[in-house]
Amino acid sequence: MSYGIEEIVNELEEVTRRTRGLFGNLSTEQLNWKPTTGSWSIAQCLDHLITINQLYFPLLQSMRTGRVTPTFAERYSPMSGFFGKVLIRTLSPEYSKKTETSQKAEPWMSEIDRGIIDRFAEHQATLMEHLQRMPPSLDRSRTVITSPLLRWVTYSLDDCLTILAVHEKRHLLQAKRVMEADTFPRSA
Repeated sequence: MSYGIEEIVNELEEVTRRTRGLFGNLSTEQLNWKPTTGSWSIAQCLDHLITINQLYFPLLQSMRTGRVTPTFAERYSPMSGFFGKVLIRTLSPEYSKKTETSQKAEPWMSEIDRGIIDRFAEHQATLMEHLQRMPPSLDRSRTVITSPLLRWVTYSLDDCLTILAVHEKRHLLQAKRVMEADTFPRSA
């Protein structure tokens, strides 16, 4: 599965629309409710997406302006295709096992205010703008980037776009499951 710019923008718009529709009328208590101590709330799922996606902004900015000097690993890593495929598989909504995130991408552990829905939508708009302003001449399948979370992991820009799309869908599904839990507080 490979996403073009227009397709990923459509995916991001859909995630934003569904987020507003599913969670836009929830109270702060509902947005911060967790089914178990070790799980994430709806607000934490959204905060995580904002946090991790922002780590890509400097890279996307430099791609857009053409000020990119590939690192040695980006030029010569034989593992880039492997890492991309593994991340796409493990970050997709269909992957049922829990995955750990880097400390850089951990969500806030305290209460997050209701403004998280608007902040998420604004963040999505910024992300989409970065993507739409990438030069069409950029060969996304041959451009290799370094993960902003793990400096030794590289993958193609094409895989990066797919990772962004599937990762957002995964956490939207996770947040939806939180709201569908039997013990979820139904009224504010």
